[in-house]
Amino acid sequence: MNTSVALKSRRLEKCIIDGNNAIESEKHRAITIMSYHLTEDLRDQYLNIEDPCDLLTKLNSRYSMAFWRKAMNEWKILRFHDFESVDEYNSAVMKITYSFQLCGEVVTHEDLLYKTYSTFHPKDLLLSHKAKGFTTYNDLLSCLLATEQREQKVIDTISRFEKLQKRYIEQRNSEMRPPEANEAKNDKEESKEAVWKYMDCETSLYID
Repeated sequence: MNTSVALKSRRLEKCIIDGNNAIESEKHRAITIMSYHLTEDLRDQYLNIEDPCDLLTKLNSRYSMAFWRKAMNEWKILRFHDFESVDEYNSAVMKITYSFQLCGEVVTHEDLLYKTYSTFHPKDLLLSHKAKGFTTYNDLLSCLLATEQREQKVIDTISRFEKLQKRYIEQRNSEMRPPEANEAKNDKEESKEAVWKYMDCETSLYID
């Protein structure tokens, strides 16, 4: 993936297409970029290959089956209800489908649709039924994202209500709580101090 992006960013992607008309300087630059993304052992092994298209062909023949098997295993165990969010699920789907593309296999919208709605949680029966009406994976994905946002909004609203309810109960309990002995004693002493503050010591009379 990094190699393809690097070649495309330098307008050298044609160098890995069979029957291309790339000039020698372009091929040399492409080989240099491709070698940079190989391990040291692979660089030594394919050191004598000067055509980037030949190098890609040999690498594909060597690793495509391994990539395909890995992608197929990941595809088989992929379950929508195993992910916490739609974005996480979609990221996993895109990673697997890209691996298939590298092996020359295309994952269709029908494949993506069936994989998604067939792995919903059993409690999402209504959503599963609705998902079967979509014809493209992108439309289904948009629906799932909108549903997730609505559900999260409900969860946030309930959470705020519970916090307000808890705060109200704590405040009400605090107002209804009888004063403790120490608090009553302190209030009494403070009351006495307040009386003496308003007494004329010479006449022993309270001053209004």
